[in-house]
Amino acid sequence: MSGPLRVIVHPPSPTGGRRVRVDGEILGLAHNLTDVAEFLRRAGLEVDSSDVARAPWIDWRGGGPEWWGPET
Repeated sequence: MSGPLRVIVHPPSPTGGRRVRVDGEILGLAHNLTDVAEFLRRAGLEVDSSDVARAPWIDWRGGGPEWWGPET
């Protein structure tokens, strides 16, 4: 890996869950912090789900790590 990965957790979808993108590639739709940690593990990063919410290198868009429900 040539540099740090760019991790973006997009705003909640209308039906719930948040799209997770790493270096431009969509990894999936996460419904909780454990899902985000699993997607990151598959991308080569070992991150505990309890650390995901505090990781300064994750860009949480449209709400912080506590928001997973559909937009209202």
